[in-house]
Amino acid sequence: MSNKNAYNILFTGWLIALIASLGSLFFSEIMEFVPCTLCWYQRVFMYPLVFIFFVSIYKIEKNILLYAGPLIIIGWIFSFYHNLVQLKIIPEEASPCVQGIPCSIKYINWLGFITIPALSLFAFTLLIITMIVFYRRVYHEK
Repeated sequence: MSNKNAYNILFTGWLIALIASLGSLFFSEIMEFVPCTLCWYQRVFMYPLVFIFFVSIYKIEKNILLYAGPLIIIGWIFSFYHNLVQLKIIPEEASPCVQGIPCSIKYINWLGFITIPALSLFAFTLLIITMIVFYRRVYHEK
């Protein structure tokens, strides 16, 4: 795999993580939406990815899966769970949001299905796809 291909894939991952992180900061700091507990958990796993991908771009780090993979997978699980709570598939009582803002609150509801947790799930899913593409190109090139 050429360094240019690796750079492009890692840059895409960095851009996804950056947009997701800035988006969450926009909703909380500009729009003044108070994050629930599950939102904070998702942020904990998204924010470091901005720095991990940034460093990996310049070093063309082939082992990025070791660093970013667990953060992406755990963040995806939290965002999937949060979507299930918002869709009322999992009851609110089963969520960690026992004090403060309920996890089922929908600050935005674009087109009837795009919520903040849905955006988070989309971002983590894109990062998983990016890492799969990176892995296939780095370890299975011919």
